[in-house]
Amino acid sequence: MKTSTKDKLKGSFHEMKGTIKQEVGKITNDPDLKAEGKAEKKEGKVQQKIGHAKEAVADLKDKLTELKTG
Repeated sequence: MKTSTKDKLKGSFHEMKGTIKQEVGKITNDPDLKAEGKAEKKEGKVQQKIGHAKEAVADLKDKLTELKTG
């Protein structure tokens, strides 16, 4: 599996996990858990964006290689 795909999957997992923690924190009135969930959710979004960026760089590299050989 490509590292970009792994980053996107891990990011989705952390985002979902963060959302759950955030909601449980709201329900249980636990501000620490809510804040932890919010931070993990943001971390997941960043990790997904890193995966997308890696994919875009790989695609650009492939296109440049095609131009050189073509």
